[in-house]
Amino acid sequence: MKTKIINLFLLSFVFLIGCKTEQKEETKLKPYESLTAPTAKKIAEELTAHGDTRIDNYFWMRLSDEQKNAETPDAQTQDVLDYLNAENDYKDAAMKHTDSLQKTLFDEIVGRIKKDDSSVPYNDNGYSYYTRFEKGMDYALYCRKKLEDDAKEEIMLNGPEMAKGLAYFALGGLSVSPNNEMISYGIDTVSRRRYTIHFKNLVDDQILSDKLVNTTGSVAWANDNKTVFYTSKDSITLRANKIYKHVLGTDQSQDVLVFDEKDDTFSTFVYKSRSDKYIISGSYQTLSTEYRYLDADTPNGEWKVIQPRERDLEYGVAHFGDHFYIRTNLDAKNFKLVKTPVNATTKDNWVDVIPHRDDVLLQGFTPFKNHLVLSERKNGLSTIRVRKWDGNEDHYISFNDPAYVAYTSTNLDFDTNILRYSYTSLTTPSSVIDYNMDTREQTVLKEEEVLDPNFSKDNYVSERLYATARDGVKVPISLVYKKGTQKNAKTPLLLYSYGSYGSSTEPYFSSTRLSLLDRGFVFALAHIRGGEEMGRHWYEDGKLLKKKNTFTDFIDVGDFLVKEGYTSADHMYAYGGSAGGLLMGAVLNMKPELWNGVVAAVPFVDVVSTMMDETIPLTTFEFDEWGNPKNKEYYEYMKSYSPYDNVEAKEYPNILITTGYWDSQVQYWEPAKWIAKLRELKTDNNLLIMDCDMETGHGGASGRFERYKRTALNYAFMLDLEGINK
Repeated sequence: MKTKIINLFLLSFVFLIGCKTEQKEETKLKPYESLTAPTAKKIAEELTAHGDTRIDNYFWMRLSDEQKNAETPDAQTQDVLDYLNAENDYKDAAMKHTDSLQKTLFDEIVGRIKKDDSSVPYNDNGYSYYTRFEKGMDYALYCRKKLEDDAKEEIMLNGPEMAKGLAYFALGGLSVSPNNEMISYGIDTVSRRRYTIHFKNLVDDQILSDKLVNTTGSVAWANDNKTVFYTSKDSITLRANKIYKHVLGTDQSQDVLVFDEKDDTFSTFVYKSRSDKYIISGSYQTLSTEYRYLDADTPNGEWKVIQPRERDLEYGVAHFGDHFYIRTNLDAKNFKLVKTPVNATTKDNWVDVIPHRDDVLLQGFTPFKNHLVLSERKNGLSTIRVRKWDGNEDHYISFNDPAYVAYTSTNLDFDTNILRYSYTSLTTPSSVIDYNMDTREQTVLKEEEVLDPNFSKDNYVSERLYATARDGVKVPISLVYKKGTQKNAKTPLLLYSYGSYGSSTEPYFSSTRLSLLDRGFVFALAHIRGGEEMGRHWYEDGKLLKKKNTFTDFIDVGDFLVKEGYTSADHMYAYGGSAGGLLMGAVLNMKPELWNGVVAAVPFVDVVSTMMDETIPLTTFEFDEWGNPKNKEYYEYMKSYSPYDNVEAKEYPNILITTGYWDSQVQYWEPAKWIAKLRELKTDNNLLIMDCDMETGHGGASGRFERYKRTALNYAFMLDLEGINK
């Protein structure tokens, strides 16, 4: 691992009045080097599995929800809080000299955002729906108007008022009843993604007394306008495991359990079909799904299974006319589209509509009265295909950027020839577009405004490159930089990726990112295995016992960018969050000398211990992503790459870790333990800091602008290492 060269000032001999004075060589300290970093106490915990014992000196940092929620902290809780606060204090002191830069960055980022913005309205059931922000407000107003001339605005929910006085506020799952008179919504004020569902009468503007606690936040309305279906969570693992039926005006204790997902590797959900004909519930895990349906006119009726669950059989359902349309991987690695009669739904009745293709991944579909719209991915890029049901016309919407994202938006109307979709690229702000599927005419309804008089998308350049991985696979790279940026060994470059769950790293526009590009950074996306950019095989080659392909792909992309002269190891930075934080931890252990700085956001780094503990949220649900370490083969493979288990006594680059005390996805103790172990073992003198937000969870701050304070910290961390202070 490289350590940045400390400036040495060699002072010449000075002769004063015939007297020769020799001055000693002086070393200029970095701002943080005069500080004392926190030291976590060590309590050895032996963790034994398969005859192998791991010693975890920081296991004590783990707290239960009961301990975190207690009015008076016990001794262990106080020790944890003291350590987290000490790390925050150290981070504040170490970055104190960048306060002015952080403020400049925050003001700059927020200054580009339109303060009184509003969304493009969409129409549904006689109303036009939209959200809008008022100047100075962190939260949105949720509004609607009747589809008639001179209709008045109705503010259904007032986000700023609802969030007043709360350190964290998340509003989700908004759903209006079929008769347009009621709205349901979920609220989370802790950031643990456990929502309480409320109901509001939109006629008299009164909140109902009904409260549904410990839910995923959304409901599916039956057509009687008084019955809803919702999903509740296990109180310990937070797994969405039960579906209940609730009748307005009754207490939650009277709700009827309609489905209990007993298999702890599955989670469940419920929604209403786009046709409004059916209530559909589903159970899913990494490799299998199962759907059930109920006539929305008969909420007390019998649920029917569409296709019983099978190992390695995945499918998703939409209703149209007399058929269910199903996207499935049945004999189709890249998925295909089939249809089946509503009264004969098992797989032996499925008939191909769009057959499987080896070179095209079918990502989704949207049926209209006369058209079928397909969301596909080919050559690593998203596409939108429009096909008439009679097969007479079939075309793709054309896009010009070398790397871009295009996806269908809100399309609730079946009987229309207008498709609404969104488009963005690394150089092009996001646009909402209405597309006439018959004439192929396009109308841009809105393009994201960048409130900077000097901004023009023509000032930036996007490229698409391919790096050859060590096993010969070609890995796509999307990158962007400002015109005139010199690409050489002194050019700072930020490399980002995710690489898990089949989630593709998309080349979208970010006005926030301009703060780096305008200061000479190149921004690059590595489309590594573990995502789905190149098809389903791309995902399967980056999971389970092939997970290390994700890490080596990222390293090989970094090596390629250095070799091609875009940057050097002295000026290359890496960023990833959550499972992308695992990526950061792994590449730090595998090739620390390749990076000058790394930002690991809410990082999943204690892989073995987390996957061994089935009480931790998400664990059982993810055995098919990472493997089950109760199996020795998976245990040994996980242990070989788990960032926390592989910290060594060696030099590491500068590192910034971020986390949230209330994180339900990656518990705070993973990054806390990791930084403690790094401090204990690393042999360098580089900066190592952690920002633990004591009020939030996985997604960070909830306010529209507040979240950018952490972005400003991340950017200041890298810019400061580059000697850029304004």
